[in-house]
Amino acid sequence: MNMPVPKAELHLHIEGTLEPELAFALAARGGVTLPYADAAALREAYRFSDLQSFLDLYYGLMAVLRTAEDFTELTDAYLERAAAQGVRHAEIFFDPQAHAARGVPLGTVVEGIGASLERSEERYGISTRLIMCFLRDESAESALATLDAAKPYLDRITGVGLDSAEVGNPPAKFREVYEEAARLGLRRVAHAGEEGPAAYVREALDVLGVERVDHGLRCMDDPELVDRLARERVPLTLCPLSNVRLRVIDTLADHPLRAMMEAGLLVTVNSDDPAYFGGYVGENFDGVRDALGLTGEQLRELARNSFEASFLEDDEARRERYLAEVEAYQFDGE
Repeated sequence: MNMPVPKAELHLHIEGTLEPELAFALAARGGVTLPYADAAALREAYRFSDLQSFLDLYYGLMAVLRTAEDFTELTDAYLERAAAQGVRHAEIFFDPQAHAARGVPLGTVVEGIGASLERSEERYGISTRLIMCFLRDESAESALATLDAAKPYLDRITGVGLDSAEVGNPPAKFREVYEEAARLGLRRVAHAGEEGPAAYVREALDVLGVERVDHGLRCMDDPELVDRLARERVPLTLCPLSNVRLRVIDTLADHPLRAMMEAGLLVTVNSDDPAYFGGYVGENFDGVRDALGLTGEQLRELARNSFEASFLEDDEARRERYLAEVEAYQFDGE
């Protein structure tokens, strides 16, 4: 059995890697009482009817993340799992507003995650980038204040993103903060077209100037948008297991990934919030392979796309090395 195909993960919320066992360990260390009898009971609660039901549990469980050490331990645990699944490069999201609301300063979060990322390549063979996300169900003023608070840490932050409850919170709400992020030289991504309409994808491109669209499934409702995304090679960071768990689609067999590839879209496969959605990036690759009947060459295309979509413009030699690893990879049965 081969090691997994080399890949980059571009849509990963570090808070969403909080496994129940680690949640209870951090709770014990921090004196936090969780409303679950044990890790098994908490894992049983990881069953969601939609995005909001997930978010309610997700934000509640963040109570165990209090110190820089907690964030370091959380990030180390993710990177160790990711390395075992062939991840060579990870661009990691974090949600500073969710932590600030609990009294955890942005500096604590960045220092904690950063302590892990600084040694990630040495310990796990994974290069990294850090992307700070704004909560779209918070105000635009809060997002601007968060960006301002992040200025002392921009040497560690590559870009900004937009996540949380999509419906009713269109991208245009955050025009000003994205304009400021662009002035600061930050890369720009945004969740769009997960539960929201295809129009949100178009708005993220035209109003926010995003370089990558997170999710983006609903683009398939708009053929002109599909043509544009394909023509402009705008990457889409798909999260198949997440889509099933949050009832965006019914089953993996219904996922539009194959149709999106056939339409010429630059799509990637990622895990989103893997502790909550039943699998890390390797399980997502295996799931779509089995459910959609993808060939080794199609999986190679997805792996290739992940590096092409990565924010590695500052290190093209590294990108080329990763792409060479993908081309040299032999799938079982080849």
